[in-house]
Amino acid sequence: MTTTRRDLFKLGALAAAAAALPSFASSADEARPVARAARPLDILILGGTGFTGPFQVDYALRRGHRVTLFNRGQRPSPKWPGEVEQLNGDRNTGDLASLKGRKWDVCVDNPTSLPFWVRDAGKVLKGNVGHYLFISTISVYADGSRPGITEDAPLAQYKGKDAMAETQESLRADVGNLYGPLKALSEAEARRQFGERVTIVRPGYIVGPRDETDRFTYWPHRVAQGGEILVPGDGADPIQIIDGRDLGEWMIRLAEARTYGVFNACGPDYRLGMDAMLHGCQAVTGGGMTLTHVPPSFLEEHKVGLPIWVPSKDSEYAGYGAVSNARAIAAGLTFRPLAITVADLLAWFRGLPAERQAKLRAGISREKEAELLKAWHARGA
Repeated sequence: MTTTRRDLFKLGALAAAAAALPSFASSADEARPVARAARPLDILILGGTGFTGPFQVDYALRRGHRVTLFNRGQRPSPKWPGEVEQLNGDRNTGDLASLKGRKWDVCVDNPTSLPFWVRDAGKVLKGNVGHYLFISTISVYADGSRPGITEDAPLAQYKGKDAMAETQESLRADVGNLYGPLKALSEAEARRQFGERVTIVRPGYIVGPRDETDRFTYWPHRVAQGGEILVPGDGADPIQIIDGRDLGEWMIRLAEARTYGVFNACGPDYRLGMDAMLHGCQAVTGGGMTLTHVPPSFLEEHKVGLPIWVPSKDSEYAGYGAVSNARAIAAGLTFRPLAITVADLLAWFRGLPAERQAKLRAGISREKEAELLKAWHARGA
């Protein structure tokens, strides 16, 4: 089947829960000079060892800021380029004692999908942080069918009994109906707790090194293998992705500038079609490939979904591939070239254990792809 709204919510939740790995930047990234900020900040990062958090930490330290992490302490921390304070607690149980009586210039909230997490953080941090940055998602929008979704579009409505009673277990049990609405309510709770000094960042697909979901990884990995590749749609459908490093570093710059408001963090800053993305991957990987396009109806018939892509026509999900990022770009969001993202992602992925590389967590197997290609060509296509 084609990607559904439930899939989009589920994949967004997977990205938020991606496991941490010690290596978080390419050697080129580590060597890249970073200018010091005009004024050092005391930054509290809730989470910080997941997907984008380590990029925030690394960039903040290289900018000269002081960083404190708050999490359960259950994931291995990367080797930071500076000193990082670690505070432990558990937002599931309301254990935020280590945050009491402390002050920070900025709080970055990375992992929250539940409104009560924001409420409880507000009880402890209100009046003790000058700026609250919240990572949300484009899944908060009520209508994903129209391209050009702006930050002012209507948000998904919660239809449950008590949003503050929702837990990670109830979210996992009904992620398709709860993920977007609960994120929207978490945004509202952030404003309720911290007033106007709030920045809401709504990413789409976050990609690059450390992406444990394999949603984007499937495509450069498949292109590197060469041969005939099954491609959904006509090749022109828009693709929107953002390198996790671009997202993480921009959030630190938003904190430095005290930039408040709501922003769609989707990239790139030009229209990227499906075929253009695949040829961009090939420019990095080399080798030959042929692209065989199949319509959404064929995928639906065979109950197959392919990651990242959503139909751009006659689909209630069409807008998710063409969200407006104009406001974010005006606020300083920049994007690495696709080639750098692909090269660094593949270098990171190829450093994983062989058994992990052999079992991608998204996409289809080569055997399934061959079966589908055979069925498609049997139709005389």
